[in-house]
Amino acid sequence: MAATRTARTAWEGNLLEGKGEVTFASSGIGQFPVSWPARTDAEANGRTSPEELIAAAHSACFSMAFSHALAGAGTPPTTLDTQADVTFQPGAGITGIHLTVVGQVPGLDEAAFVKAAEDAKANCPVSKALTGTTITLTAKLA
Repeated sequence: MAATRTARTAWEGNLLEGKGEVTFASSGIGQFPVSWPARTDAEANGRTSPEELIAAAHSACFSMAFSHALAGAGTPPTTLDTQADVTFQPGAGITGIHLTVVGQVPGLDEAAFVKAAEDAKANCPVSKALTGTTITLTAKLA
């Protein structure tokens, strides 16, 4: 069964000085301010960006895909802690995504963990949606 999720953004003003608000319409979990400076400045100053939203989606999707693959192989994880770092360069766009995962997986050695993480990275639906971007991975057992 297919599922569709919806988010909306209301934007005011031009790109550099304007601001907006992203609403997570499907879940109703909230509204979050968004702005150009949140994309380009070192500090987000309480606002989010498309890159942070992509990072959230990617870290969650990867964790789900990895957990599913590990369980399917008979080694379900106790924990997986995944971070996604999405790099944005004005004028160039998103230049890369780096996933970092640390996991506790009883019965699995480091090499098997890394191999399974690489497979999950390649097969996670969000990774597949972002195929035009370089995605790298660091994976290790806790």
